[in-house]
Amino acid sequence: MTVPEQRAAARSRLPWVRTDPASVLGTARRIADDLADGLSGAGVRAAARAVRRLLDADAVGLADLSGEPVWSGRTPDGSRWAELVEAARQGEARAGRPPLVAVPLHVHDEVAGALVVAGAVRVGAVREVADWVAAAVERARLEASAEQAAQAELRALRAEISPHFVYNALTVISSLVHSDPDRAHELILDFADFNRYSLSGHGEYTTVADEFHAIETYLALQRAVLGDRLRVQVRVAPEVLAVAIPYLVLQPLVENAVRHGVEPRGVGGLVQVRGEAEGADCLISIEDDGAGMAPAHAEAVLAGRGPSGSVGLANVDRRLREVYGPWYGLVVETAEGAGTRVLVRMPMFSPGVMP
Repeated sequence: MTVPEQRAAARSRLPWVRTDPASVLGTARRIADDLADGLSGAGVRAAARAVRRLLDADAVGLADLSGEPVWSGRTPDGSRWAELVEAARQGEARAGRPPLVAVPLHVHDEVAGALVVAGAVRVGAVREVADWVAAAVERARLEASAEQAAQAELRALRAEISPHFVYNALTVISSLVHSDPDRAHELILDFADFNRYSLSGHGEYTTVADEFHAIETYLALQRAVLGDRLRVQVRVAPEVLAVAIPYLVLQPLVENAVRHGVEPRGVGGLVQVRGEAEGADCLISIEDDGAGMAPAHAEAVLAGRGPSGSVGLANVDRRLREVYGPWYGLVVETAEGAGTRVLVRMPMFSPGVMP
């Protein structure tokens, strides 16, 4: 079938469309973008205007479940439209005179609002456009839910910050106030910096440089608490410092290395953190020489089946794979008595992902 024949076939399926089907699809995308904040967002009027042009209607109104519709075009005379909108909000499509039709917008089998159209437009065409609008509203809700889920995961990571560590850090700082006030002052600044980064509101992304700064601050506080029991090596290649990374990815992994690798050992241990480029990827490793664990246990933890205090590893891995794809995420190398090494792999350059 030739391109003209394809367009003709498309028009036969959508006889009310007076423009090229490709243009119609572009309009549908714009409507979806305009409704990114739902039927009560700032883009509703623009969406109504796009629908009016698409249907060649005299006026189009979009309404949520409260308040009057947002109109494009001249609001129809009389109060008949108000009755039709109320009926549509109850899930019933209605038509009246002058030429006026209102249809409900169904999202997940529930009425989310109404589309009302004034003018000589076929009811079938209005219903079809209503399906597009409802799909756009549904997408907006799903994206909002995804954002809420991401924020919930960040709250879970913040909640994992060990109260025991906070208590010990404050105790050490308090003990130094008189004996070494300069050192106490430095640690107070580190503690404030640590809390500002870990507990305050942030955007969805940061940079490897910022994450490494948070790591160094955390390790400085832990060294004040554990003394010579904790040895640290942190190395990062300059070319990866500007790489965008989801916020609060590395610090929970370093905290795991200290809490589960070094602290349980009476003699202490070494934590090594490295960041480098490997081809088109950024590779960051967090390694400790602690007791390690059985590979089966590590697999369970990474899958989110570990004990209640180990949500961080699975959380970080899931977030990385959702952002970058299944090739990326965490790899855990461990064995009983052999320490643990966690590898974080992500792309050096990620289109559309900015800190």
